Amino acid sequence: MPAPSAEALMRSRYVAYTLECEDYILATWHPSTRPAPQDAADKVKTKWLGLAVKRHEYNLQEPNRAVVEFVARYKIGGRAYRLHEVSRFVREDDLWFYVDGDIL
Repeated sequence: MPAPSAEALMRSRYVAYTLECEDYILATWHPSTRPAPQDAADKVKTKWLGLAVKRHEYNLQEPNRAVVEFVARYKIGGRAYRLHEVSRFVREDDLWFYVDGDIL
């Protein structure tokens, strides 16, 4: 079932990161900015701790574009980190895709 909003897609992508579902992450990444799949040997073990969505916005003049600001907490090697990002999303053929984001 397609995500009904950019925020719903953001949340589902976070869950995919926690479950290490790279296929889903790449499938929901817009083809224009999608990275190449990572080699399993290159992956860093990340323990995801939580997600807080700060805002979800879209413009009525551009309903197929949206912004989601979030903070994701995680640990690598026992050290805690925060990822604070303003992400851009686009809807094409009724499917939302992550495009890119600015890390704050």
